[in-house]
Amino acid sequence: MTESVFVSYAGPDRAWAEWAAWHLRDAGHHVELDVWDWRTGDNFIERMTDAMQRATVVVALFSNHYFHRTRWTHQEWTSVMGDRGRLIPLTIEPLADTDIPDILAAVIRKDLHGLDEPAAIAALLAAVNGPTGPGAPPVFPGGAHAPAPAGTSHAGSPDRRPRMPAVAGQPRVWSVPSRNLHFTGRENLIAEMREELLGSQRAVVQALRGLGGIGKTQVALEYAHRFASQYDIVWWIDAEQTDQIHIQYTELATRLGIASSNGGAERNTRTLLEHLRTQDRWLIILDNADDPGDFETLLPAGPGHVLITSRNPEWRNVVRSHDLDVFPRADSLAYFSARIPGIDPEHADALANDLGDLPLALAQAAGVITSGVPPIRYRRLLADKTAKLMAKGIPPGYPTPLAATVDIAISRLTADHPGAVALLRIAAFLGPDPIPTSWLEAVGDQLSTLTVDTEDVLWPWSALQPLNRYGLARVDHETFQIHRLTQAIVRDHATPADATAAQDDATNLLAAVNPGNPVTPAAWPEWAALTSHLTAHPPITMHRPPLRQAFLKAARYLVHSGQARAARDLTINVHSTWTAISGADHPDTLAVAETLGHAAVDFGKHSEGRRVNEETFEKRRQVLGEDHPDTLNSANNLASTLNSLGEHAEARRMHTDTLARRRRILGEDHPDTLISANNLAHTLNGLGEHTEARRMHTDTLARRRRILGEDHPDTLTSANNLASTLDSLGEHTEARRMHTDTLARRRRVLGEDHPDTLTSANNLASTLDSLGEHAEARRMHTDTLARRRRVLGEDHPETLQSANNLAYTLNSLGEHTEARRMHTDTLERRHRVLGEDHPDTLNSANNVASTLGRLGEYTEARRMHTDTLARRRRVLGENHPDTLTSANNLASTLGSLGEHTEARRMHTDTLERRRRILGEDHPSTLTSASNLAYTLNSLGEHAEAVRLLKETRTRSRQTLGDDHEFTQRVTASLATALTAAGKRHEAQKLLASRKAGQRRTRRKSR
Repeated sequence: MTESVFVSYAGPDRAWAEWAAWHLRDAGHHVELDVWDWRTGDNFIERMTDAMQRATVVVALFSNHYFHRTRWTHQEWTSVMGDRGRLIPLTIEPLADTDIPDILAAVIRKDLHGLDEPAAIAALLAAVNGPTGPGAPPVFPGGAHAPAPAGTSHAGSPDRRPRMPAVAGQPRVWSVPSRNLHFTGRENLIAEMREELLGSQRAVVQALRGLGGIGKTQVALEYAHRFASQYDIVWWIDAEQTDQIHIQYTELATRLGIASSNGGAERNTRTLLEHLRTQDRWLIILDNADDPGDFETLLPAGPGHVLITSRNPEWRNVVRSHDLDVFPRADSLAYFSARIPGIDPEHADALANDLGDLPLALAQAAGVITSGVPPIRYRRLLADKTAKLMAKGIPPGYPTPLAATVDIAISRLTADHPGAVALLRIAAFLGPDPIPTSWLEAVGDQLSTLTVDTEDVLWPWSALQPLNRYGLARVDHETFQIHRLTQAIVRDHATPADATAAQDDATNLLAAVNPGNPVTPAAWPEWAALTSHLTAHPPITMHRPPLRQAFLKAARYLVHSGQARAARDLTINVHSTWTAISGADHPDTLAVAETLGHAAVDFGKHSEGRRVNEETFEKRRQVLGEDHPDTLNSANNLASTLNSLGEHAEARRMHTDTLARRRRILGEDHPDTLISANNLAHTLNGLGEHTEARRMHTDTLARRRRILGEDHPDTLTSANNLASTLDSLGEHTEARRMHTDTLARRRRVLGEDHPDTLTSANNLASTLDSLGEHAEARRMHTDTLARRRRVLGEDHPETLQSANNLAYTLNSLGEHTEARRMHTDTLERRHRVLGEDHPDTLNSANNVASTLGRLGEYTEARRMHTDTLARRRRVLGENHPDTLTSANNLASTLGSLGEHTEARRMHTDTLERRRRILGEDHPSTLTSASNLAYTLNSLGEHAEAVRLLKETRTRSRQTLGDDHEFTQRVTASLATALTAAGKRHEAQKLLASRKAGQRRTRRKSR
């Protein structure tokens, strides 16, 4: 029977996988092997899932590597076991029972290790084909029998079948350094190398290129050992000194018996290369080859393989090259886990970050730590004495420690390329992130340590290429990059005079960079690059006056791009440094304090932001005067902070004053004036003055569109705020349209995870909830909450807003228990973060009480509503919309407790206030009217209840539509009241119309 077979294996066992797949295909089975059948760029998870679904059999090659927790093999075999598929385990190396997971311990497995190849092929096929009886009498156990002959290749063509690794053993000619037993990672690279080396009948040459210490030699070494069984000849050549290659080739020729004792090294090299041209299954490794031109006559031809390791990027122009980068963090952690058992994962992650994930540095660190130095101590030493620490110890498989590797490369450069060394020193005082070459083009001739030839049209690339060639830098078309440890070694080994000169040039370089307005999203990518280098060495850069403006703008960039934590951390450090140098009243110190206050509020530290903004405002009033633009900036920021803290009345007073001053001093249309107008309107909305807020937001939006453009972040803020005000006014359909448009623009301009984008997503979801589209609201709130938790943190006020809104939507969906849990958690967090009387805290208290009412816990709901109403009256005032919400909810709870008379009194009062403040047709007003009618019906006043419900239903149909859930509920209440009033026939007609509306709603939701 033909099977569809998927071969599951660990990367280091690829030779076994190829061997098994080959023989299964040869036996007629359909076999899928990732390295044969999947293309570069395919989604690995999707391909694996599809393959597992197609396969009738999964052949799993059990080894110690196979059960390592970091490998995908875990998902493969657990998927088969979970689906009760057919798993065929074959062990390819000895395993103890404890090595195999319990779930697999009872599965019968076959051993391939220890068998010769014919026996292993038979065992493989028998395992897949299933048990069969013997075709001939079994051989007498006591007799001797010879093994069956192995298959032969077609005459005149090389045998390219994979060999069985355990049988093939070591090649007959083998000269390779010992294997690195701690080799980790690079599985995809090795798989890609193997696939490409097998892809041609001619000699295949591949180069591994990268920085010093990146692990090029280790990859070549691992490849040679891993696939040794597939070659007859494997020969390692130290290619750093090209004049010695002929001698090493002669040694190989001698081992092959083709060398001439008196022919000389060059002649023996030619003889060897001619011999290899006619042979297959050979692998030549040229380690640390430099100039490709030196190897034109030294690369073998024929159906074999050549691997080259080099720092020189020129190899990419000659042969297929693989550029190695530092380890992915997961590989660094896996390496530390293997080398340093028991290391704390957080310590390992921090150490890998300090070492820049450079494999050689990781190996050196592991060697020192395993000798007894604690990881925390090692990190302190690394920060203080990088060069000395990186000179310690030669890890297995590496020729020299990192410090020596860097020093050797620099010494070779100094004589022939002094400009490259000078550029390296300047870069050492920048950050480890990519450095745009455009910065050098702009000011290179103004840097004192660089001698730029004005006739050199290729500068700075002519200075960068030697660094690239010697593995000291990564250079591409637009940037270059120096590894952080290389930078530290260069800094430590520079003379004091050289270090000072390089620092001065680095300062001048950074001061000359001008990415543009830090508020504008188009400038953010270059601001990100500049900020990373400004902040790389703060003890140096923060003390340099030429960089102060760059720091102030970088801090503003961090704030406006939504990186509140980074902005706060930076401004705290800068403010402390500049206060010590220039004093607290210096304009630069006050400028960074302004941004610190902004960042603290954005980070959710409102009390800290208030303190900083108050201090800055007072100092600027004293130093600069009441009407100075900087003083007005501080006044605006303090007022906005007060608004965030729920102190709306004082915020209103300050915003009103600041707006008047800005209009007088700056003009009606100045961007700062429009900021004040927006903020005052936002405060009015918080005070419940929605109509005036709408007027101001509409005017500000029109001005911003005209002056700043449709997609400017400030314009989008006005659009969001106007939409939210429309929501407060009950105009949900128009609010939805505006929120949808603003969200799309913010996603495009600011990005998916920018705090302002998340604000729009939250607001649109809330509007959908108001429109009765609870399922979509839930989806959006869930997504926004997850993003805010990740971006802002669990306790950020905006994260708590999303948690509150999601819980509110769950209530609308009838999931009251989960809503209660979420509302209770949010209330506790808001108590702690914002305080008992903050409007957001009171909102959560109201929502917990309402949820308790839905769960039938009326007594506790009454207690909480009574307390919340009292607090809202004191904090917000009698007529604030939120206060009226509490009054409405308490009245409804009293009705549920049977206290209909008091409920009637409260509902009547709340309805009158809502009509006066919000208008007759506002959804909240309609809610009060419906609740009062329900209470009247309970008191037996059916005629008045019917009158009020008819009026409410008419208004709801006009405002919200026939199919809105509120209209449907009012229709049901009216039918109940009509029935109670003896108008049963009219009630039945009404219910029939309601059912038709419900059917329409269900059809729309499909």
